[in-house]
Amino acid sequence: MGTLRDHFDVVVIGSGAGGAPIAYELARESKSVLVLEKGPLLRTQEERGAGRLSDFKRDEMFNAGPERIITTPGMVNTGASFFTSHVEPDLNDEPHVFTNVDRPQDGSKITIEGYTAQVVGGGTQLYGAVSLRFAERDFKLKSANEGRKLQGDPNRDALKHVIDWPFDYDDLEPYYAKAEYLIGLNGTVAGQAKRFSKDSYQTPRPPNPISEFARVGMGKLGLRTYRTPLAVITEDHAPSDRKAGDPKVGYVNRYGDPLGYKSNTWVSLLRPTIREGHDLELRPNCVVTHLEASGRTISKIHYRDASGRPCMVTGKVVVVACSAIESVRLLMLSAEEDRSSFGSLVRYQEDGSLLGRFFLTHAFGGAEVQIKGQRFDKSISLDSDYATDSCASQDFLDAHGLWAGGAIYNNTSDQCLPITMARTEGDTDLDFFWGGFMSAQDHTSEAALQWLSAAFGARLSAAFMANQVPRFENRIELHPDVRDKWNRKCGHIIKNFHPHDEQVMSAFAEVCRQIMAAGVPEYTELGWGSVYGNAVRIANHILGGARFAQTRELGVLNTNCRIWDIDNLYVTDGAFMPTSGGANPTLTIQANAFRVADHLKQI
Repeated sequence: MGTLRDHFDVVVIGSGAGGAPIAYELARESKSVLVLEKGPLLRTQEERGAGRLSDFKRDEMFNAGPERIITTPGMVNTGASFFTSHVEPDLNDEPHVFTNVDRPQDGSKITIEGYTAQVVGGGTQLYGAVSLRFAERDFKLKSANEGRKLQGDPNRDALKHVIDWPFDYDDLEPYYAKAEYLIGLNGTVAGQAKRFSKDSYQTPRPPNPISEFARVGMGKLGLRTYRTPLAVITEDHAPSDRKAGDPKVGYVNRYGDPLGYKSNTWVSLLRPTIREGHDLELRPNCVVTHLEASGRTISKIHYRDASGRPCMVTGKVVVVACSAIESVRLLMLSAEEDRSSFGSLVRYQEDGSLLGRFFLTHAFGGAEVQIKGQRFDKSISLDSDYATDSCASQDFLDAHGLWAGGAIYNNTSDQCLPITMARTEGDTDLDFFWGGFMSAQDHTSEAALQWLSAAFGARLSAAFMANQVPRFENRIELHPDVRDKWNRKCGHIIKNFHPHDEQVMSAFAEVCRQIMAAGVPEYTELGWGSVYGNAVRIANHILGGARFAQTRELGVLNTNCRIWDIDNLYVTDGAFMPTSGGANPTLTIQANAFRVADHLKQI
């Protein structure tokens, strides 16, 4: 084996939604690009060769591996059992620690939440592929709320830390269009409340008949619908040279896709760039340990390769896109390595430092029913069929006294596979899936068959995704005592929802309940509500912690996502977001990464 190259024009840390678009664009500008990814490269059947299976093990969903025991001392869940998978860290190797910022007396717990997927393609390998644009109002939530009074805001502080994005929807719109074309999405423009300069969607597959109940329910409530944009190709996709096939629900919802129909960033951006001969190198199974600064420049990127050997590379431009918690953690670990140089450049632990602050996820929840007397073949559907933007309208917000809106869409694939039902039945904690099913003593023998018969193919839900109020107190830190297998301090997430988030989630959950009630003739209500008050629920929309802004007093990053006092260091995953948006964030992260790439082409 020859000596590995150790200098590149651009080094990108992370291969998901925030990193891959930059690697794609700059490699095509004749730049030498290195992508460092902590996880493995899982190859599709096509890549493996004729007659061979893909590298996916079909347990990519969280917590599907063997049972293990949490051994970290001093946590409220020390000694608890947990389940892991081959694309997520073992909680004893690299945990996240969670503390409720409003109830620290409850103690801290070890959690898997806050990880997306340690694999080439990142979270785009496992997500359900829902790819909505943010509403135009989402970019100007400070301006849009001037003079407004909110419900559920007892201390009148919900808007205290809200800032506008440093650009508006129209500035990002061309990059939305670019991402939709290059990534490969299906859906419809008609019915959406956002402006489109072009329609790059492929034709969606016919909706599953079960989704008609959701569409009817939305219609009866006066909610305008459209086909949910999904990052799954339904037609041949020229930019990535992928051929359309017959995607099934198991390929695109919660699992990696062995056939390459789901438009993760590996098959849509990185793989075609490498195949076309551009100067793009991918190094999987490499964990970046810290960055080293010289003056105002990142001079060295230190990492360990698949064998654990310490390595180092340099890059004229360095892009961090590890998913927000891990990106902030990397910046903090680098600051602890050299507080006088790197630490001062990122203002680590200085008075007023914003690094790690304003950590965000989403306000989310919904309503789920079990339809009586009918069963549906969910293998013919993808993740969602219908969505509505009606609850992002000013009329809806004024009627409910809300600061920001969100999107609602039906989950066609709810409980579509028996193994998924067994994992999630009666349980809402990502760390301890199987718990609800294992405690259901009646789900055995004949009773288990009756349960499957009644539920399989009969469950339907409407889910919402809305903006979470940014709080200065919600933050990411390094835990002083808990360390990972490389002896580095682990990420510590200190977070809770603002009281106004309860108002937002209650209003949206009620709409979801009404959709089910209006659209389904006979059903058993399985539950409705939100994640407000849940012990963890960091989940997988990991945003904020290094937000961008027009001034250094308001954000960690400038408008182009560069650390203010470092000339060549950019952060382009969800950490840059000052507000979480009223929709799933992946498409917006990708669009912004394409925007930043255009800036980097000029330097």
